[in-house]
Amino acid sequence: MACSPQHQAPPPEPETSMGSVAVVAVPFPAQGHLNGMLHLSLQLASRGLPVHYAAPGTHVRQARARVHGWGEGVLSRVVFHKLDVPAYASPPPDPAAPSPFPTHLIPMVEAFAAGARAPVAGLLARISACSRRVVVLYDRLSSFAAPEAARIPNGEAYCLQCVAASFDAAWMDAGQRLLRARGLDAPHPAACMPREVVEYIVRTQGDGQSPAFAGVVMNTSRAIESDEFIDVVASDPEYRGKRVFAVGPMNPLLDATAPTAGGQTRHECLDWLDKQPQASVLYVSFGTTSSLTAEQVAELGAALRDSKQQFVWVLRDADRGVVHEEEAVESRHARFLSEFTEQIQGTGLVITTWAPQLEILAHGATAAFMSHCGWNSAMESLSHGKPMLAWPMHSDQPLVAELVCKYLKAGIMVRPWEQHSAVTPAEAIREAIEKAMARDEGLAVRERANALRESIRASVAEGGSSRKDLDDFIAYIAR
Repeated sequence: MACSPQHQAPPPEPETSMGSVAVVAVPFPAQGHLNGMLHLSLQLASRGLPVHYAAPGTHVRQARARVHGWGEGVLSRVVFHKLDVPAYASPPPDPAAPSPFPTHLIPMVEAFAAGARAPVAGLLARISACSRRVVVLYDRLSSFAAPEAARIPNGEAYCLQCVAASFDAAWMDAGQRLLRARGLDAPHPAACMPREVVEYIVRTQGDGQSPAFAGVVMNTSRAIESDEFIDVVASDPEYRGKRVFAVGPMNPLLDATAPTAGGQTRHECLDWLDKQPQASVLYVSFGTTSSLTAEQVAELGAALRDSKQQFVWVLRDADRGVVHEEEAVESRHARFLSEFTEQIQGTGLVITTWAPQLEILAHGATAAFMSHCGWNSAMESLSHGKPMLAWPMHSDQPLVAELVCKYLKAGIMVRPWEQHSAVTPAEAIREAIEKAMARDEGLAVRERANALRESIRASVAEGGSSRKDLDDFIAYIAR
């Protein structure tokens, strides 16, 4: 699938000079955060801004290898810097853990927080010396970069909000009155994360109050969260006097009728999708931080097989703290797959390595997306007009599932977060699949998702709210 990102204009090669404004992007090194920051970096570089992307070496490789939806050679527009972070433990995920949160990533989080600050400071000092202004874009979980921006004479910092505005609102309003008034009754975000992670978020909040902090860039659109959520966040005392830009979706918006972008190698699943009828395939993927137990895999497999619906299922475990070459890692589900693939011949396709999610969602054969409801996945799905079958796992996902299903009415709940400790039976999963794919209720949800697609795309087109906010952000930092 080719892409012409709707924000995009022909770019020059990145360079830094005394008269320039340089952007330094400091993502948090988990896939959704790496990906979101890289999409925004590419958007800014496509407008002619010199952009530097700084992450630990293994995560630079991960971000570069997995980004898709852009044309060939696009990564040359961004200068990548490998931060020297001390080695850390990288245990495998534990699907049987009592919490679905990927606690195996905590050693990576701790090492990054402790080790990345000094190399980021050094990088900013070097870029500062040959730039008129250095604009530091940092993930909320990489907020140590904000005070480092304050240490250079020409630095200012902007927080990239990779999650929904409504998630921010949930943290701001302890009683969640705004959310409940709109029919959203997800648990407080802190209840969906382990204590260590909540403590990390609280502990690093002070960094975000750096004198260099100038505003927030949000990966959301008023077409999705409307003024009520975005404006509530913008009016919070924390942001008083700061600028708030809602520029989403940051992911490219693909054309389902176009060929693969820029001569990139085409994934085999796209060839399989080409052979399926329009709007006939369910895409199933639970992101990069979730692992299903063997029992749950068997129940989901039975539901997919017995639903008689075509499907593409990405069956892989959560990422480790260090992502190795996935093709070299044998799936722990090999025994299950040997039998299952025989049973689904002609009906389904199982992928055990990285999958090109944007291209799958853009494909005309794809009808719906069974998802963990990470915010990137929700934005990608809705911006391509695909309704969601919600199966939230942790963190912001329970709230996003509620937002998609109850507020936007573009999804069907498969398993609410409160049931995360139990195995969801095949019958319940199959019921949700059939509801979404073959019943009148599913038709209404699909029509709503398609309407949102049009609204979202209008928001990033000339004159749209997201396009205006991106233009305003670029104009402000380049002043």
